[in-house]
This record gives sequence, C-alpha cells and structure tokens, in this order.
Amino acid sequence: MKLYSYWRSTTSYRVRIALNLKGLSYEICPINLVAGEQKAPDYTALNPGKGVPTLDLGDGTLLTQSLAIIEYLDAVVPEPRLLPTDPLQRARVQAAAQTIAMDIHPVNNLRVMSYLKANEGLTTDGQLEWFHHWMTEGFAAYEALLPEGTTFSFGDNPDLADVCLVAQLYNAHRWGVDMSPFPRLLEIEERALSLSAFDGARPENQPDAT
Repeated sequence: MKLYSYWRSTTSYRVRIALNLKGLSYEICPINLVAGEQKAPDYTALNPGKGVPTLDLGDGTLLTQSLAIIEYLDAVVPEPRLLPTDPLQRARVQAAAQTIAMDIHPVNNLRVMSYLKANEGLTTDGQLEWFHHWMTEGFAAYEALLPEGTTFSFGDNPDLADVCLVAQLYNAHRWGVDMSPFPRLLEIEERALSLSAFDGARPENQPDAT
C-alpha cells in the first residue's frame, strides 16, 4: 500500500496511526501541501478533493477521507478494533471522533486559514485567536463526552476517538493552545504516544519532516 501524506497533516497522522495499530506495511508518498503539490493534475487525478491522505491499496483502488479510510481498515483488519461492535458504544466513539474531525479540524485547516488570510485580511494574531478559540471549544465538548475512569478515551485500549484526539493535540501544541484546562486529554495523549504505533506516526518521524 501507498499512503499519500503530508507530515504535518492531522488527517494523514490519523491514518498513519491506524495503519500502524493494524500492523500494516505501507509506503509514504509525500505531498507537500505548503508547496501546493496537492493541486497538481497528476495528484488531483488520485484525489479530486486536492487534499491528503489518499490510500492506494496496491490494486488500483484509491481511498480518500481519513475517517472513511480508517473505517475500511477496521472492517478488513478487525483487530485491534478502532470502532466497537456494540452499536451504542460505536455511536459514542464516533461522536467524539467527529467532534474533532468535523467540528475542530475543518475550520482550522490550511485551505481555510489561507482563504481567511488572503480574502478576509486575517492577521497572524487573528489566525492564532481563531485557532485557539475553535480548538478550546472542541476539546471541551470532546472531554464532556468521555466516561469516567478509562485509560484511554473510552476504554483500556485506544480507539478511533483517541486517534483523532492525538493528531489534533499535535496542532494544539504547535499553535500554543492553553491545554491546562484539559489534563485528562494530555494524560490520554501521553499514554497513546508511549505506544509504538502512535510514536511511529508522529509528524517529526516522517520522511518528509522538515
């Protein structure tokens, strides 16, 4: 398999974690989002959304969108499970994951920030204020969804919610978000990053890291 990825992309980070947890081998194909390589015709033929990640299964099949890719991986390689089989628990894990993937991430990604800077005159300080506001709002909502007394977000093993959380926390640290109100989330992050699957997926451990 080939994973078209950018080292600092949180969506790519999610898929790298999932692939590592499943013990699957894959080749990283770097796509430099800052340089605009995602807009090149040869890449948009693979991913019309002009983003990352894209997973090439090796037989001509291409998958896009991180949550869809991870759900596919969970279906074809069931262990370790990232989505519970129990419908109620599955919905709860998905709700937490989507709080990050659909509420926090879309308004903080590169294309949105570039648009706000170029077309709305958003200053550097304005960008930071924007980042901090939406991440803080989202993390508060995420934490409120968690049960008490679990090692990770929903149990003793990491799941889809933890995958999304750890990737988003990378951005939070990068942009200086005050995480002091969320010690539990930082504890979950520390436990996750002690696992080789998470550690190997870190942005700084990628071949295109600069």
